[in-house]
Parts: sequence; structure tokens; C-alpha cells
Amino acid sequence: MGKFYPESKVEIQGFTAKYYDTIMDILSFGFYGRFIGNVISKLEISDEDYILDLGCGTGRNACLMKNHLSEKGYIFGLDVSEEMGKKFNKKTRDFENIAFKNQRIDLPFSLEDRFDKVFISFVLHGFPHEVRKTIISNAYENLKTGGTLWILDFNEFALMDMPFYYRIPFVTIECPYAFDFIERDWKEILKKSGFDNFTETLYLKSCVRLLAASKT
Repeated sequence: MGKFYPESKVEIQGFTAKYYDTIMDILSFGFYGRFIGNVISKLEISDEDYILDLGCGTGRNACLMKNHLSEKGYIFGLDVSEEMGKKFNKKTRDFENIAFKNQRIDLPFSLEDRFDKVFISFVLHGFPHEVRKTIISNAYENLKTGGTLWILDFNEFALMDMPFYYRIPFVTIECPYAFDFIERDWKEILKKSGFDNFTETLYLKSCVRLLAASKT
């Protein structure tokens, strides 16, 4: 399957999809796995939560979230990549309350269940802005009233204010859409989509943010 957005770096296929977790661990010297574990500990997961994982990838995040759930909780992962889906299903095959669907998150959809939390990790920045609005709308549509959208992604900042040791890999590796993403006021964008009650946790010299917003 070809990429829908050729300039994007979040549509992961082939070799990279097959070995994604290993590649990330090697490139980050093991930091990435510990970092994601720390982030998920901040999601305020209750043991019976229904969680929708948008752009769920290999299932690493789902397995970490599962540790906070009882058997009454549920995780539903969506990803466009069939290779990622195979990894997800392999990682989660022993958990009856985790499921996967191969589905694009950049087109409108409505699921049978409504969720207490929607989590999207380092995915939103990799799309054109109008497409991001659709993804945010999908999150809103599939959340329960009072539910929370959790976005782990780049914070808002001027590129030249970024420490050079982060700026160099950002400029070298990231897709053009990311440069647009960091310049936008995401709280204001989310407000226009019906979200409010924001909280945030900053990481990596404030270059990365875990942003929470409630469906009102």
C-alpha cells in the first residue's frame, strides 16, 4: 500500500514497521521505552476505562496501558499499517480486552463503543493541518461526554528556541508537516472542536508535551 501523504513520516511501512520498536530503542539508547512508560503513568487510567489508541502502532503503548486496567477495562487500537497491526496482535494476543482494527484515522468514523480516553502518540504532527482537524473530530466523536483526549507530541515553540542538540535531529528527521505543527496554538484549536479543561506535562526541555483536554 502506498502512502497517502508522501511527505509524512508517520505512515510507517515495510522494514521500519516490522522492526519499529527495536529501531526506536537503538536510536534512543533505550530511552524511548522508558519515556513512554512514564507518559502512560500520567494518563490517569482507571481500572475500568475504555481507551481508544489512535495510530496505535506495534502495541507497545497498549501493553503498558493494560497494566493499569482490570479485566473490565478495554483498549481498542486503530492503525492504517497492516504490518503494525500484525505486531500489535502478536504483542496483545494473550489479552482478551485488547483489540485491533486496520483503519485510517484521517477519515471520519464512528465506532460502536464510546471511550473514556483517547490516546494519540507522536502521530498528529505528521499530517496536513486540515487532516489533523478530522482526527481531532474523530476523537471527539468517539469519546464519552467528560472523556479525555491525551495528545503526546511536540510542544509549541519557535524552532530557533529549540536547543541545538534537539533542533539538529528535528530538522534532519522530521517531515515538513511537523514544522507547521509546532507553530500552532493547540489549545485554541481543541477549544474550537469542543474540548476544554486543559492540563499539560512538558518533557525534553519543553519540546515535547503531553496535553490533556476534556470533551465538554
